[in-house]
This record gives sequence, C-alpha cells and structure tokens, in this order.
Amino acid sequence: MKFEIQKKDIKSSARSGVLTTDHGQIQTPIFMPVGTLGTVKAVHIRDMKEAVKAQIILGNTYHLYLRPGVEVLEAAGGLHKFNGWDRPILTDSGGFQVFSLSHRRKIKPQEGVWFQSHIDGSKHLFSPEGVIDIQRSIGADIIMAFDECTAYPCEIGYAKRSMHLTHKWLKRCCEHFNRTEPKYGYSQALFPIVQGSVFPDLRKQSAEFIAEQNCEGNAIGGMCGYVEEMYNAVDIACSVLPEDKPRYLMGVGTPQNILECIAMGVDMFDCVLPTRNGRNGMLFTWEGTMNIKNEKWKNDFTPIDPQSSLFADREYTKAYLRHLYVSDEILGMMIGSLHNLHFYLELVKTARQKIEEGVFASWKNEIIPQLKQKL
Repeated sequence: MKFEIQKKDIKSSARSGVLTTDHGQIQTPIFMPVGTLGTVKAVHIRDMKEAVKAQIILGNTYHLYLRPGVEVLEAAGGLHKFNGWDRPILTDSGGFQVFSLSHRRKIKPQEGVWFQSHIDGSKHLFSPEGVIDIQRSIGADIIMAFDECTAYPCEIGYAKRSMHLTHKWLKRCCEHFNRTEPKYGYSQALFPIVQGSVFPDLRKQSAEFIAEQNCEGNAIGGMCGYVEEMYNAVDIACSVLPEDKPRYLMGVGTPQNILECIAMGVDMFDCVLPTRNGRNGMLFTWEGTMNIKNEKWKNDFTPIDPQSSLFADREYTKAYLRHLYVSDEILGMMIGSLHNLHFYLELVKTARQKIEEGVFASWKNEIIPQLKQKL
C-alpha cells in the first residue's frame, strides 16, 4: 500500500491524497460505505460502482466469521470473489461487535475474548492472532488490529486498563501479521487503532504508542456516540499520528462531523448512518436533512433532490418516495439508501475539490449551517 499527500489546505489541517492498493486507488478524503456481511444493505454492487461511485467498502470480521464462515470465503477465493466487488475492501477487526455483547463475552487478557454467537449461542474465541488469520482469509486490502472498545461513559481507571490491553494485543497482531502471508496473491495493510475513551491524556498516550508501531496507516476508534468529546480526541490523535500515513476515523458520522474531522487531518471515514437513515426515510441533502415520511411531502411532485446527479433523485418525486415509505415498499428503502450514499460520496468529493482549490476552510464554515438544517 502507498499513500501520497497531494495538497494541503492553507487554513486547516485538511489534505487531499491518493491511497494505492492492489485493487485500485482511493482518492482521499473518502467515505467508505459499510457492507457488514459482504453487502451494503439494499444496494447492488453495480449501483455501488456506477451510481454511488464508491471507491472502497467495508466488511466486518465478526459477522463474516459467523456467516458465511471462513471456509466458504476461502473456497470462494476471498471476499472480493465472493461478492463480486473488485475494488478495495477494508475489514474491521470485530472488536466493537464482540465488546457490544457485554452479557455474552468474557475477556481473558492472555487469550483474547470468549463470546457467544448472537445467532445460535455457540462459543468462540477471538484472539489477536486469530483475528489476523480470519482477516487473511477474508482477504481485505486493509485490515484492523484487534482492540478492546470501552463503554461510554466509563471511569478513567477502566479506560486506562483497556488501552494498555489494546496495546498489548496490537503487539501480538503486528507480530503475527509479519510472520504470515496474504492468501490470494495481493498485499494487505494492517492499521492499529487509537483508544483511550474521552480522556485527553490517554488519547495522547495511545496515539504515541500507535505511531511507534510504524504501520502503513492508523485508525482512531471508540468515537461513536459522543460528539462533544470526539473533536478534541480526534484533534489530539491527528497532532500525534504521522502526517505521511492515512488516518481513519472509525464509525463517524454526520456530514458535519465528517467535514470538521477532515479539517483536523482525517482521511478516511465509515458509518452506517447513510444506509440506516436511508432505510428509515431520513435523507441527507446539501440543504439539510429531510424526513421524507412527513405529511408535508405528500403532494410535492418535485424531484427528490434536484441538485443531485443520481438518476433516482431526478426520476422520482418526493411524493412518490414518501408513498413508498408509508406503504412499506422495499423500493423506498433502496432509493433512500442509494440517495444517502451518493450524497456522502459527493460530500467528500467536493471537500477534496475545495482542498485542492485552497478554499476548504471557508467553504466548510459556510456549508455546515446548511447541512444542520431540518427540512
């Protein structure tokens, strides 16, 4: 993997770059649609390429390990062959999912985490080495180190112990990654994850440790769900993590969150928000957020989003889309998901253009109040 910074914004830490993998190039800053089980919910692969114009998608180690399972993925030749996506893929380590099973898992620091499947209750072990092996079998271009995700809120003592455990597991991940080989003839890159909950000193300490590992890229984790502390934690991490390597903020966020964090120097983002909200009728636009289920759209026969280049936004009306949602028609969820993903990719594409034009900071400050509006 290779990362090259192309342009830096004058009045912020935003930068545009190109991340090159064996499955193609990724222009940063970039948003990565979440395909937890090998599919971005309700969206065909062709639409991901041609309509959304996604450059990289995510898979999840926990879910893919349970279904379809490592044996099936290896028999297929990896996730790329299994789902037909021939562009880059990133896999999360599954740490967030495992640690969300608070009543079904037990941490044993020397082993890893024992957990019960949410599907059938069967017992499994995720160790740092095992998670690397699973991601070798999945075959993503970028794989994540196994980390412990703390609950929010939590006490500083627990956050500190959790951070140190994440660091110990990272060393084991790196050692196992370096002594194993990719399975499908193309290279993989390992990203470690900065933790430390909401505590600035821990965030700084974790970022310093992560930077010392000299991996090909770095991630910032544990940021879902608390916006107020997020910006401070991201700013701390970006001030410490090496500038010449891509920075990935996990699980964030709203359009305004993404723009603010681009300004701090983040390059890569993922979040379920565009597809989850899309399935529930909440649409993101340049003018603000629209609840298409509201009565006000019942007789609105204008296009869903006249500013959009997406075929569905031009061909279908707000009234028709509202009808699909209130009638529980699956097509409504498909259109909503497609619209939101297209918007998110347009958002980061425009941010990149503004960085290269040297006006990102002023543009961001102008556009964010619009994005926050409720239509």
